[in-house]
Amino acid sequence: MRQQNKRASLSQTGVSELTSTDSVSDRLPSSVISALRSTLLNWYSEQGRDLPWRRSRDPYAIWVSEIMLQQTQVKTVIPYYDRWLTQFPTLQALASAEQQQVLKVWQGLGYYARARNLHRAAQEIVSKHNGNFPTDLKAVISLSGVGRTTAGGILSAAFDQPTSILDGNVKRVLARLVALAIPTKRAIAHLWQLSEVLLDPAHPRDFNQAWMDLGATVCLPRNPLCDRCPWQTYCRAYIQGIQTELPMTETRPPIPRKMIGVAVIWNDAGQILIDRRKPEGLLGGMWEFPGGKVEPGETIPACIQREIQEELGIEIEVGDRLIVVDHTYSHFHVTLNVHHCKHLSGEPQAIECDEIRWVELTDLDSYPFPKANLQIIEALKRGKES
Repeated sequence: MRQQNKRASLSQTGVSELTSTDSVSDRLPSSVISALRSTLLNWYSEQGRDLPWRRSRDPYAIWVSEIMLQQTQVKTVIPYYDRWLTQFPTLQALASAEQQQVLKVWQGLGYYARARNLHRAAQEIVSKHNGNFPTDLKAVISLSGVGRTTAGGILSAAFDQPTSILDGNVKRVLARLVALAIPTKRAIAHLWQLSEVLLDPAHPRDFNQAWMDLGATVCLPRNPLCDRCPWQTYCRAYIQGIQTELPMTETRPPIPRKMIGVAVIWNDAGQILIDRRKPEGLLGGMWEFPGGKVEPGETIPACIQREIQEELGIEIEVGDRLIVVDHTYSHFHVTLNVHHCKHLSGEPQAIECDEIRWVELTDLDSYPFPKANLQIIEALKRGKES
């Protein structure tokens, strides 16, 4: 009986299945678009989340939240957002800060290019826009680290401009709404068109926030809460009973694993050697304990000795193992095999890094380190206490 009801409802929704060759504007009658807008906004007025950046119309504060929320959950972002605005309350304060200070405040949030781009873009706004956040879509997209979705989110939230968005939550909602028959990566242009068609031009701020909330709290990646969804009547995936199978995904290759040898190098004065990575790349500008990838057939101690000679030009003695740290990034997994080491000879040189320093154990907290390295610091502190 339920399947019969679903088939009957399918012809009544006005929402048709979308393939890679469909035109979205031809698939959604104006009556359906109007209903989707009104039902979502009504739901948002009752169920929308109270988030700190939604209490502001300051484009700077909203921009910071948009960047932090890229690939990071709301509950993780909130304390970082509050701390960031305490440290850098204005765009001008961020622009004039040192990069090391910026990275330190960001420390632990990951994807550090976001912090570097925020810093760089703040300087761009000061130099090119007299310190005023631009209100033109093209100008916003031209800022470092800002793409079309981020720009749309900022302009709609800060200025109530009718600029569409297409983040991960929105892609999932739309893929289910139209029962997208191909992976979202292969239908980006069509999903953008659908986002633009559905956006309520009279209430763009609330509408964009609403369907991000819909994806984050109801249209979940697994086990969507369809009984709470304002779009249930119009959702083709729900009608077909395939909501848990969408969006379609493409097979991903296994995440590569890297074995890394890491040295905590001590000198006779009881100081530790750390180095700062070059500004580009995944962890650019961050400080770390030196080391490198273990070559095939190479032991951990041999790897550490070789890497330290290549990177810093010094001789060391590899001692006891301190800790093994496993950490997963977005596209690879690392295992850090960390050993205490003793400096034997040679003056450390910044051969493959930007800067090197001998520091006291108590001073390590002053430097921005990647999250995996924080476990090394904690292990060193425990060893000092014992």
